[in-house]
Amino acid sequence: FLGLVPPAALVFAALGSILFGYATPTEAAGCGAMGALLLSLAYKKLTLPKLQEALVKTLEITALIMVLVAASNFFGAVFARLGTPTLLTEFLLGLEMNKYLILAMIMVMIFLLGWPLEWVPIVMIIIPIILPLVEALEFNLTWFAILVAVNLQTAWLSPPVALSAYFLKGVVPEWDLKDIYLGMMQFMVLQVIGLILIVIFPQIALWLPTLLYGQ
Repeated sequence: FLGLVPPAALVFAALGSILFGYATPTEAAGCGAMGALLLSLAYKKLTLPKLQEALVKTLEITALIMVLVAASNFFGAVFARLGTPTLLTEFLLGLEMNKYLILAMIMVMIFLLGWPLEWVPIVMIIIPIILPLVEALEFNLTWFAILVAVNLQTAWLSPPVALSAYFLKGVVPEWDLKDIYLGMMQFMVLQVIGLILIVIFPQIALWLPTLLYGQ
């Protein structure tokens, strides 16, 4: 148990510095990386091959995110020029549907996209297209962002793709994929229940931002 205290303290310090406005996400990430490096030295786990592997992985992930950010800016400019967000908003609002039914449609679409895609392309490319619609429906954007996050987490637990299952299989190769699926189903059900509760009782998601920022 005591061995978990330093890593947990590092995580809480990094996230807490962002939450309370002491550091930007970039600054907190840099301090967190330095803290992780110092912890690995303290635990005598740091070796040159491991450091090299970590640096390569970091470069790969950073390059991927930067490419997706550039692509999302390109697609966003094209869609904005074509008026796609406006057309989508006007079309769905013109149907005079209940706004929560439209929200359900958006959530189903994001859930299905969460099967084959990682969160970065969904957040960078898909969400900006539907954001004007969400604003037109007068949904709280913080609340909507939390719904998207929980929804994507649920999608990654859901067969037939369930990206989380393949990540876990890579960590524990001796586990059968079928058993992993069965073990994940109960958590997926809990995620769905949580998603429904957040829709019905928005303050579950909003009480902390309201307490901290008064919004």
